[in-house]
Amino acid sequence: MTSRRYNLLLALVSGLFFFGHAAAQSPPRSGEPLHVAPAAREAISKIRSPFCPGEMLEVCTSTGGAMLRDTIQALAEAGMSADSIVALVVRAYGPDVRAEPQAKGAGLWAWIIPPVGLIAGLLLVAVVLAHRHRASGPPDGAPPDPSLDPEDAKRLQDAMKEMDEAEEPAF
Repeated sequence: MTSRRYNLLLALVSGLFFFGHAAAQSPPRSGEPLHVAPAAREAISKIRSPFCPGEMLEVCTSTGGAMLRDTIQALAEAGMSADSIVALVVRAYGPDVRAEPQAKGAGLWAWIIPPVGLIAGLLLVAVVLAHRHRASGPPDGAPPDPSLDPEDAKRLQDAMKEMDEAEEPAF
């Protein structure tokens, strides 16, 4: 689409947003299903509401949100793709309305850092657990170090048994 065509489309959309010429979509009458174009549904799911701070456009209850959804529906029915609609809304309201960061430029870090952090955390946990396992020594009942003479080994086992008995609760 040419720049001039985008500007005309942007002017049309802005006029609909700011002057309220689009009627807010009303609920269907008597069980009639509400038809939403697939491109509109996809675009709406990728946009945060500029009218309801902190909410997605699909759940925004304000009149402005309803008008924006109607305009997106009209654009989708006119044949615009979901990505083109999102780009148009981002141009009109700024990059903060994008629900998820783009996978390029600075937004790429938002896609890279979480999995890298998760992998690094799992590796750190594995290293700490391996180190603790090695530092804990042989399991209970394991034969003492063979480099000890038999008399020292017997005294060590008796002392360990005595410590275990002393640590048991007396309830």
